[in-house]
Amino acid sequence: MLNLSVTIDNNSGFCFGVVYAIEMAEDILNEQGYLYCLGDIVHNDEEVSRLVNKGLRIINHEELLNLTNEKVLIRAHGEPPSTYELALKNNLELIDASCPVVLKLQNRIKNSFDKDELIYIYGKHGHAEVIGLLGQTNNKAVVFQDINELDLATLPKNITLYSQTTKSTDKFYEINEILKENGITVNTNDTICRQVSNRDAELRAFAEKFDKIIFVSGTKSSNGRVLYNVCKERNDNTFFVSNQDQVDPSWFAPNDTVGICGATSTPMWLMEQVKEKISNF
Repeated sequence: MLNLSVTIDNNSGFCFGVVYAIEMAEDILNEQGYLYCLGDIVHNDEEVSRLVNKGLRIINHEELLNLTNEKVLIRAHGEPPSTYELALKNNLELIDASCPVVLKLQNRIKNSFDKDELIYIYGKHGHAEVIGLLGQTNNKAVVFQDINELDLATLPKNITLYSQTTKSTDKFYEINEILKENGITVNTNDTICRQVSNRDAELRAFAEKFDKIIFVSGTKSSNGRVLYNVCKERNDNTFFVSNQDQVDPSWFAPNDTVGICGATSTPMWLMEQVKEKISNF
């Protein structure tokens, strides 16, 4: 036995938007035994598998085209207007679990679009939330996930800037400054969820307390990648895993202190499984 001391970060785990979506799904699953969900309910394969075993049926937008007279869950990431239009056409009852923070952002982007503002969105290409945001602009907004994607010399001199809710606050303001330094007037809208962004500071403090950090997240989670890098910057002995089977005993030395943390899409039960595995080394 390595005699490891293992602690789970109490601030890690699902954000309120994900909790809301999963509770809605479980209520209907308990009631009718199955429920369609448009896309993975959360970017965590382990949690998706748990809910699929309870009757959740994951479908994509192509499959939605042929679905009629059913209930369909809209996950926390939100959806573009076209999804709601299709639901009316196909007599689908949408169980809308869109995160309130995302819905507010969608409304703000729609208002900017209606005012003919030139909209730029800092976000991940193809991300479910970003697709929903783009839909508010008839897909006319410009999405970029790195400032290097933009040709600053030919950029309009007046733009309106938004951000995907789960991006890094520091990076967003760094981009904002670069734009202004290049003579661009920026109508800046900080639309990053503070429940997510506040975890940056919390995780920096957490990562410094331990010899080793195990960061638990699904590989599809962009928030997970951001927060993993936050930990890695403060503690080089930070390891990324998606489940307990990926934990390697060779990472640890006798009497190590080990911190376990995760993304806003990481369930607490999964971090507890990882803790149990490590505690038995």
